[in-house]
Amino acid sequence: MEQVRGALNPDLTIHGIVLTMYDARNNLSDQVMADVRAFMGDKVYETVIPRNVRVSEAPSYGKPVLLYDLKCAGSQAYLRLASEVIQRERAARAVAA
Repeated sequence: MEQVRGALNPDLTIHGIVLTMYDARNNLSDQVMADVRAFMGDKVYETVIPRNVRVSEAPSYGKPVLLYDLKCAGSQAYLRLASEVIQRERAARAVAA
């Protein structure tokens, strides 16, 4: 990121960090999530994308997961993430105004 900022885009920033492939049955997932949240703070989105077979299958069928299976846990998580991104963007614009 520093190389891109230095050479191409000095205004480059991280809007947010998305935790993906989360598996609640796996202690390592919990530890990674805790470590990332502790290190990156409020940059980490609250929404976590779970490990989900339907998300993995969708590209094989040439479709985004939202079209492949809208009701699966992965699709629902991505919809929550989209809402969270919009909310953050609105809040950031309100502060800047």
